Amino acid sequence: MARGAWHMHEEEGVLILARRWPARFDLVVETRLPPVTRRGRLAHQVRQDVWRALRDLRGFSPCVSVRTEDGGTVLRAGGQLDAAAPGALAARRIAAVLEDPGNRARWLRWSR
Repeated sequence: MARGAWHMHEEEGVLILARRWPARFDLVVETRLPPVTRRGRLAHQVRQDVWRALRDLRGFSPCVSVRTEDGGTVLRAGGQLDAAAPGALAARRIAAVLEDPGNRARWLRWSR
């Protein structure tokens, strides 16, 4: 299913949001959040913040996956990387977005 130019697909309890389909996670960072009810809203918010942090990374297309596990939410953010880029630096930038307390609080407000 596409929303605008974004593909949102849910299978076996995992929601995936990606610009290109099939989604490809060449670069990925994972974090855990408390339970949420609106996983699509969470995915879009995270995708926006990851894109803002990495928009200068040539050939990058963000992807986000969200699943419920053990009473919480497992969030994977990253994406497709079509050009040579410093993967470790990009992963650190994604991790900084995912672990920022302000981002996490905003995401939880929007997705409950």
